[in-house]
Amino acid sequence: MSIAAKEASALRWLWVSLLVILLDLGSKYLAQNMLEYANPVPILPVFDLTLLYNKGAAFSFLSGAGGWQRWLFILIALGVSAMLLIWMRKTPLKPWWLGVGLALLLGGALGNLYDRIVLGHVVDFISVHYAGWYFPAFNLADSAITLGAGLLIFDMLFGGSGSAGEEKQ
Repeated sequence: MSIAAKEASALRWLWVSLLVILLDLGSKYLAQNMLEYANPVPILPVFDLTLLYNKGAAFSFLSGAGGWQRWLFILIALGVSAMLLIWMRKTPLKPWWLGVGLALLLGGALGNLYDRIVLGHVVDFISVHYAGWYFPAFNLADSAITLGAGLLIFDMLFGGSGSAGEEKQ
């Protein structure tokens, strides 16, 4: 194994994080400039674009807490992002799904972190519903986080705890 191959880490997937951040912030910009707040724009019978602001975490957790939660979620996002960068640095380039999963998590976390710092809330605009049941609105960063978490679960179940595809020395 060459030295370059031995030193290659999942940090090479940081371009995925950057792509997630750019797509997330760009889509939120468009949503804020093209949609009217809380006014659904039907796209499909089960899918609307609806501009909403979330001051809480997932599923609006702590959204009515009075403002302190913004700083708590900023601190958590900064800590998780730092942890993800360290994890990526220590993770081999292969298997690809682990590095991509970590990069998706990082990009999603940073996309929502930007909103919290700059706007004081997270911009959501994707609304999925069926027969009067509405899933909480979300955005591309949330989608990246979900997909990244799915890839980490896949790795835990089938990838050998982050070392799948690597030969044991």
